[in-house]
Amino acid sequence: MSDGRHHLNWGAEALWQQLEPLLPGLSVEVVARLESTNTRLLDRARQFSGQRDAPVTRPGQIDDGPAAGDAAPSPYGRRAGDTQPCLLVAEHQTRGRGRLGRDWQSSAGLSLTFSLSLPLAPRDWSGLSLAVGVALADALEPPTEAPPRIGLKWPNDLWLIDAPGQGRKLGGVLIETVAVGSRRMCVVGVGLNVRPQVTEGLSSGFACLHEVDAAAGAPAALAAVAAPLILALRRFEAEGFAPFAAAYARRDLLQGQRVVTSAPEPLEGVAEGVDERGALRVRSGTLHTLVSGEVSVRLQGSSAC
Repeated sequence: MSDGRHHLNWGAEALWQQLEPLLPGLSVEVVARLESTNTRLLDRARQFSGQRDAPVTRPGQIDDGPAAGDAAPSPYGRRAGDTQPCLLVAEHQTRGRGRLGRDWQSSAGLSLTFSLSLPLAPRDWSGLSLAVGVALADALEPPTEAPPRIGLKWPNDLWLIDAPGQGRKLGGVLIETVAVGSRRMCVVGVGLNVRPQVTEGLSSGFACLHEVDAAAGAPAALAAVAAPLILALRRFEAEGFAPFAAAYARRDLLQGQRVVTSAPEPLEGVAEGVDERGALRVRSGTLHTLVSGEVSVRLQGSSAC
């Protein structure tokens, strides 16, 4: 390799052969270094659509987008303006983005960072990040009768559970959408800590898959989660959050814990799970319902977000 670094064996062709029947037209791409996989796929979708300034939105904050036939013609050939899905993996992501604009750093071999873009048209986008979290957690730690070690922290984080209501951040999900012609492309970005690395100043602590599986590696983790993620997205599109509710409740890190929410009007109370659309329920005298994208949540007494 020209940069002198050792590159991992991702088995991209075998992965494509496994995934393409689940998501026809899918391409699988692996790059050594990239600023952000989400940004690359969003920019590509906007360029292909002929609308380089098309707004990027989050589920729950989705605009109407252009009406069918309103998109300007594009000069980029067959893929121009289409909605072909893509799985893009970066061994080293230099300017990864997390929720609320936070940075998500990754290192080659120590982290797994990838994004999956695909056209998606659910009747209700609410709860999508929770469904993605369930798919990832169940793929990395198949459910058993024992209490789970991988928990889900509303609205989009995977944590390694140390005790009830306590843990360290294992990974995160960032979902963004952009209109392409009459359809909407959904880009699901995933970042997972795979092996131990030097970390400083992480308010949510640091956890990695190596603590769950000593043989864990980034390519193996990708192979484990890719198909379940695609299947979960297809099921969410057809059925919404309801099929994922029970699995989410099993891994809900906040259930029964005192929490503090950061919002224009901060709220303290006890988390009482999520409703049928994936909104967080917090009881503080009365029951409040918080929608993903409006707040971040912290365990009381912790600086983690």
